[in-house]
Amino acid sequence: MAKRTSTHRSQARFNARVLPGAEPAPFPGFIEPQLATLRRSVPTGEDWLHEIKFDGYRIQGHLIEGRPALMTRNGHDWTHRMPALAEALARVPANHLIVDGEMIIPDSKGRSDHDALKAALGAGGQSHRFLFYLFDLMHLDGFDLRAAPLMDRKRVLKGLLDGIGPPIVFSDHMEATGQKMFEHACGMGLEGVISKRADAPYQSGRSEDWIKVKCVRRGTFTIVGYTREGNGLVAALHLARKEGRELSYVGKVGTGWSMAQSAKLRQRLEAIEAERPPVAVPGRPPKSVWVQPRLKAEVEYRDITTAGLLRHAVWRR
Repeated sequence: MAKRTSTHRSQARFNARVLPGAEPAPFPGFIEPQLATLRRSVPTGEDWLHEIKFDGYRIQGHLIEGRPALMTRNGHDWTHRMPALAEALARVPANHLIVDGEMIIPDSKGRSDHDALKAALGAGGQSHRFLFYLFDLMHLDGFDLRAAPLMDRKRVLKGLLDGIGPPIVFSDHMEATGQKMFEHACGMGLEGVISKRADAPYQSGRSEDWIKVKCVRRGTFTIVGYTREGNGLVAALHLARKEGRELSYVGKVGTGWSMAQSAKLRQRLEAIEAERPPVAVPGRPPKSVWVQPRLKAEVEYRDITTAGLLRHAVWRR
């Protein structure tokens, strides 16, 4: 992509320089992203702001002398995989910029469609379908803003994006109503919310200043097989659900139990082993042992993919 020759001007550039904590600094390059800590309840109080948790890919956007770059959470350059987003980012009125956000593909109801996102990235040439939700600003035209309070960084970011429009979108937030926002998000089938301390700096790595709470579903599924682990334990369970009179395979769950529970599961499963799976299993996973469909598992999960498989499944009992 051609380097931009004109210098962009925006009031946000000057607002950023006077933020408490803003420091003159050279462009730092890729910044290790800040990560949220998973909790079961939304924090309360006026110290927190609450954003929608998007079910997409974390992307860090750069402008270097006006030239856009899009980096993954691990610092890989994906600019070539999403040219439409790169071109849109180049319209932001800055010469040097680092922003943090999430790339999604929305479904017909505006929700993140993770399956569609994976398919589009695999197919290539579909970056026109992507939306890039920006929720933080770490560097702007010679100033490092990471030490500035989050609310101030977001205020400058919102002003910087004024008039840009999709596919670049400002990720808005709510204050002091986190639980209501969480309930609304779950009711809409969204992934959850991320709550952030309004006065906190941007800190690379996992932090208690960012709390994520996920919407989860719970269901009971039939155990149709398992994979063995050493020392008499279970590595994963193969699950199915009843559809009419037939069982339909829904994938695996491999987390949620203690070592003692895993050993007890192994003993019960060994007693009902079968030569063949009681359900059609795509690909016949290697090292799997099949069982008679006598036991059930209660599982929490995020969603069911378009292929009919559980996402982010956790065994409960």
